[in-house]
Amino acid sequence: MRLNYISQIKSNLKKSATISTRRPSSNILDGSYVSVFKGRSLNFDDLREYVPGDDVKDIDWKATARSQQPLVREYIAEKKHNIMFVLDTNKRMLAHTKDLNDKKDVALYAAGTLAYLVSRNGDYISAVFSSEKGMRRFPFKTGLMNVENILQTYDKDINRKNESSVVKALEYIMRNIRRRMIIIIVTDMEGKRAISEQLLKRLVTMHDVLFLNISDTDAFGDNIYDVESFKMLPDFFTKDKKLLKREMKRKEEIEKESAEKLKKTGIVTTTLDNTDDISIRLTELLARHKLEKR
Repeated sequence: MRLNYISQIKSNLKKSATISTRRPSSNILDGSYVSVFKGRSLNFDDLREYVPGDDVKDIDWKATARSQQPLVREYIAEKKHNIMFVLDTNKRMLAHTKDLNDKKDVALYAAGTLAYLVSRNGDYISAVFSSEKGMRRFPFKTGLMNVENILQTYDKDINRKNESSVVKALEYIMRNIRRRMIIIIVTDMEGKRAISEQLLKRLVTMHDVLFLNISDTDAFGDNIYDVESFKMLPDFFTKDKKLLKREMKRKEEIEKESAEKLKKTGIVTTTLDNTDDISIRLTELLARHKLEKR
């Protein structure tokens, strides 16, 4: 199997690194992932000098008092995590984002970027999503071949006949998987709305949960294509100012309702409009998740 998606993800990360920052953004994203999720065993190894960004819980206060400088404990082994990607394969993902990128591509490369970092950290990666034949479940594995297989399959399973719900994938996980996980849900506005607050509460009692929200294009303007009917929308609909105002109000209500659900359950989310900003948005997401965990 050729690592086509992995190669593109690496290329995107290198391109992101050219953004003017103190450090390459790909390194920032990598460090953000490690600082939030990388665990540790209970096997104490050695002491070292404290550096900004270290967890204050690791400071050895007795050793610090003796040496007159902050010292932190280091551990021999790092605990591996189980990372579960829940990907929306509904035909809505064939539509465009706010920036007119393909929603499917943004979802694929956002999930793939995080999966790439997870793989570099040695964590275990799985995914659950719906196909025409039913629910797909990938076993927890390490390695880039596993990531490539998930991404290639996801790409193929998004088609005009797929009317699945991301809710079904989450319910499947709750019924069939007992291990503790970090669950990363990749969906759009409608998918986010469909997930009930009750289901979110059940998820967060056992798992860390993060949302990647793929934005939707406006249904107004020139040459608007409807993925539900697979037809171009008529101009009298796409250029009606009253309908535009009503649609904008509907979106605002959905976003407000979804934001309240996520806030109540302590779940952080970020919205992705294009493939160029993935590294930046994911870095911000991980930073906010770290604050929520404190």
